[in-house]
Amino acid sequence: MFVFSLVLIVVLTAVDQIIKFVVNDRIDPGSIIEVIKFGDVKVFSLTHIRNSGAAWSIMEGKTWFLIALPIAVCLIGLVYMYKIRKGSKLELVSLAMLVAGGVGNLIDRIRMSEVIDYIKFEPVNFPIFNFADICVVIGAVLFCVSIFITDVVKEKHQKQAVSSAEKQAENE
Repeated sequence: MFVFSLVLIVVLTAVDQIIKFVVNDRIDPGSIIEVIKFGDVKVFSLTHIRNSGAAWSIMEGKTWFLIALPIAVCLIGLVYMYKIRKGSKLELVSLAMLVAGGVGNLIDRIRMSEVIDYIKFEPVNFPIFNFADICVVIGAVLFCVSIFITDVVKEKHQKQAVSSAEKQAENE
């Protein structure tokens, strides 16, 4: 499963970079392409912006930090993936998604000192984001779910062990 996770990182990172290449090549910076619209209500659009910061452009101009942090997080994620390589499939996939998203945006930051964002969810004032950001968010949610599931399973096994011990003590 560890090898599958590494392949997943490569595939998701490649998808991210291909989409960003197409956006950069086909959508003029600042232009908006309405994708989903109901009457006058815009729901989903594609655009092309460059972000030198993080979400909502926080930490703008802190490129060194926005490069160093993902490198550290991705390395820690890879080491942890190797450590649990025979463990939970959900945990490995979630970490692969986190690493892939980090690497996708890291490539942009190293190459251009900024990230290409293009997905605009219109109904709320939310930052424009990209596929790598989606991988990070879904990976983080799945990682939390996997930890919750692991805790529930451990608790269930502990209760069963205590119950078995009690039954064995009663039989003696």
